[in-house]
Amino acid sequence: MENRTKLLNSYFAKSDVEETPSINDIREKELKGEPLPAEEKQALINFDRFRLDVLNAQTDDMAFHKRYQELQVMANLGDYTEFLKEKYFL
Repeated sequence: MENRTKLLNSYFAKSDVEETPSINDIREKELKGEPLPAEEKQALINFDRFRLDVLNAQTDDMAFHKRYQELQVMANLGDYTEFLKEKYFL
């Protein structure tokens, strides 16, 4: 539970409580066939790359499932603009 709190605080504590879409909100728009601005497309690409890197780095099932759940929280609750930061680009 402590790790989840750290994750939420490190990614979301500073974001405003606005109607900023999450990664999953953008993905839903994409699946509906709605056109996405370049910024939203890039955020999806960056998140998917980040998710794969994180999950591929796990060495056991417990760690994998824990990180998978954390990534779900990030995709559901976080501001998509987090994934436009330089640290998520290759």
